[in-house]
Amino acid sequence: MNWFQRLLHRPFFIRLFNWEYWSFNTVYAPIIPIWLILCARARSLFFFSASNPTIMNGGFLMESKIEIYNLIPANYYPRTLYFSLPADIDLVLETIREGQFSFPMIGKPNIGARGMGVRKLYSEQDIITYCNDSALDFLVQEYIGYEKEVGIFYYRLPGEPRGRITGIVGKEFLGVTGNGQQTIRELVMQEKRFILQLPALEAMFGKGLEQVLAAGVKKELVPYGNHARGAKFLDDSHLVTAALEQKIDEIAHEIKGFYYGRLDIRFKDWDSLGQGKDFSIIELNGAGSEPTHMYDPRHSVFYAWKEIIRHWILLFRVSRRNHKNGVPYMSYKDGRQMFRDNAAFEKKIEQLYV
Repeated sequence: MNWFQRLLHRPFFIRLFNWEYWSFNTVYAPIIPIWLILCARARSLFFFSASNPTIMNGGFLMESKIEIYNLIPANYYPRTLYFSLPADIDLVLETIREGQFSFPMIGKPNIGARGMGVRKLYSEQDIITYCNDSALDFLVQEYIGYEKEVGIFYYRLPGEPRGRITGIVGKEFLGVTGNGQQTIRELVMQEKRFILQLPALEAMFGKGLEQVLAAGVKKELVPYGNHARGAKFLDDSHLVTAALEQKIDEIAHEIKGFYYGRLDIRFKDWDSLGQGKDFSIIELNGAGSEPTHMYDPRHSVFYAWKEIIRHWILLFRVSRRNHKNGVPYMSYKDGRQMFRDNAAFEKKIEQLYV
């Protein structure tokens, strides 16, 4: 690698020349006038709160995961246990044993945090450690063994009989394949996407990054498909089938008050998913959802702006129709408090989680 290539592998230049790593404010600032026009048309800065009436704040910020899971028919998502702080470790272990959960499992905060605080738990000692380290109420969830994961964006106008899928994002998890010579750290340093995750990986694995993997051995470093944690997002919207759209629409109709958002799904293979079979919903996100297929490296920031605006307009239409049907918009006072609470929450988790 020459000096120029080394320069391009520095975090500053990786972010500079790849818009998908720009900050939220940098990406969204140029199109904020469109959002303000929609707010003016709705006569509310917080019109989005009416999009999904049964989800706190419409699912824009600070929503509870367990409350959302409780809206979804149990056969569509992994068995999930909720624990509030301070966690009684003995009670946590006893509840898990009584439920006959098997390892590995997933531990995650009850409020979403861009993947922070999510852990794959391989033993009871991992559970004990997770209980001790958790700074927020948390969930312990069955691990879905399907290797593939997608995010499916869906909306339905209230009163309309059918909804639509507006995009599918495929996810490639952060992982490396050994060659029998280089350490995990050295393998990570070969991929620009992974370099940005090095501080978090150092905190998670410590000296484990110095391990040399045998040739052909694969190691998954981050076991979930979060863009902020190194997953590569691919636009697979062209893979929507009539059977899949019908199945997602059927599920959405069973989720009371859900009209707009993204379902993150683990699935067996594309053939099965295309037939609406062999999958599990691992997350459901509401009004705050991004059309994450836009983060495909093949797309420009101009494409991203087009997709964001398209989905904002859909969010506006859904929210306005619910409002006309009697769903109130969030008050200005409550909306400001929501943003204050979220700012304090993000500051807290950034200090406590990697």
